[in-house]
Amino acid sequence: MKHVSLPCLLITLTLHGVVIADEPVRNGSGEEILLQGFHWNSSRNAPQTWYDVLARMAGQIAGDGFTSVWLPPPWSDVSEWKTPTAEGGGEGYFWHSFDKTSRYGGDAQLRQAASALNQAGVNVVYDIVPNHMSDKAVYALFPRGRNEWRHDCAQCDEGDAFMDGTADLNTANSEVFDAFKKELINLRDQYGAKGLRFDFVRGYAPETVDRWMQVFGERQFCVGEMWKGPDEYPEGDWRRKASWQDALKDWSDRSRCTVFDFALKERMQNGNLNQWRHGLNGNPNPAWRKIAVTFVDNHDTGYSPGPFQGQHHWPLPEERRNQAYAYILSSPGTPAVFWSDMYDWQRGELIRQLIRLRKDAGIKADSGIDFHTQYSGMVATTTGTRKSLVIALDSDLTKLPEGMGQPVLTWDGGKIRIWSTPAAQALIGVDFNCDYADTILDETVYAVGSSLELGAWDPRHAIALTYNPQERRWTRVIDLPANQAIEWKCIMRNNDTVRWQPGPNVRFTSGTASVTRGTF
Repeated sequence: MKHVSLPCLLITLTLHGVVIADEPVRNGSGEEILLQGFHWNSSRNAPQTWYDVLARMAGQIAGDGFTSVWLPPPWSDVSEWKTPTAEGGGEGYFWHSFDKTSRYGGDAQLRQAASALNQAGVNVVYDIVPNHMSDKAVYALFPRGRNEWRHDCAQCDEGDAFMDGTADLNTANSEVFDAFKKELINLRDQYGAKGLRFDFVRGYAPETVDRWMQVFGERQFCVGEMWKGPDEYPEGDWRRKASWQDALKDWSDRSRCTVFDFALKERMQNGNLNQWRHGLNGNPNPAWRKIAVTFVDNHDTGYSPGPFQGQHHWPLPEERRNQAYAYILSSPGTPAVFWSDMYDWQRGELIRQLIRLRKDAGIKADSGIDFHTQYSGMVATTTGTRKSLVIALDSDLTKLPEGMGQPVLTWDGGKIRIWSTPAAQALIGVDFNCDYADTILDETVYAVGSSLELGAWDPRHAIALTYNPQERRWTRVIDLPANQAIEWKCIMRNNDTVRWQPGPNVRFTSGTASVTRGTF
């Protein structure tokens, strides 16, 4: 659902602000590639119903490499809404009953679409909306006045209100909880559900999601939409002063579900390319990377074909969209591709190639990633179970060190370059030392060498060392892949000149040597 900035209720206080998960996160196989199987205007598709579109395209979706498809809310929604700039209704987010006849199609069409997808080897993930429903009439499902709605009493809710809260259900109420529990089992047993996407999870407790998943399936996939920035938490809540990553990890630990990587989305929107490394999927800890569901845009944030071009609440600028897909499909996390980027606009062929490279390398949700920040733009190496992918976005890295091959993908005139290399070994720290480097003017001492990490002999990309005046030595620990033959030298550099260490290159093999020394 649309991101709403409203004063929020404190959901749960934890002693230290972070809960450590004792059980594994429910991220499917760890190698999922998720397709969002609709856009904002899909319920208005004609002449075919949207479920008929999905059934017809099941084989292609599988052939394009997707392992799971996120379907729209399956419940009946006859709502109508209008603002000065847009109008709509029937998208499923103001549903009124668990009936499966909706503006996406009928019950039988839904069953057929789910069956076609599952038979093609694509898992069906339903969009679940427990926080709110239509409040335009009294429905027998949840009568008013029984503490089943937020406004039935002062504490009848577990989290934030959606809009003014009049449509919010009290998911802590046992009748409400059990109704959803039975419906989730029904979706699993009768409508082919293999996973669940939870809408607007800021509105109900993550522990409630965990309890539903314990019944739906401990090994099934789940993901939550936790679109809430630190400044939206109340004063006194530890998350108000925490990072986007911290709050997302807290929700995931307590629900044991993956979570959409809004930390990465925020940096894509507001940061430069080099700052994309600050998403959950770029965290140094694999336990954080494996919970991330990365995305470029979705039915809320991005544009959609049809009336009013959809919602587009937080769209990524067009000039960054190809690069964003290149990044999420070649890095850790579970990547999610928006339907319109794949099948409506001219981006499908790029995405197909990226999916093939990801699968060929064996990249998983918790794969290792190393960022090479000495280059311009974004440069990173992701190591899968079979190969590594080196990605350069809008970067001055145009070739890898000798012997590492040519790019396997070049796009947008070189703004995207990807190389496939043998799987990199685990990184180990090597202590680099440059002795007796007497600098002049504004010089700094650097290490430069044969590996990508050492700048591939390009002084512009060398690694700066730190001076130890007592020992007249410049030093730094640099992480390198193990068992790699390295050649390198010290250089002294300022903006205008480069002075090289005299004599032959320093040679060593990472792993067998933990200290290496060059001398001027």
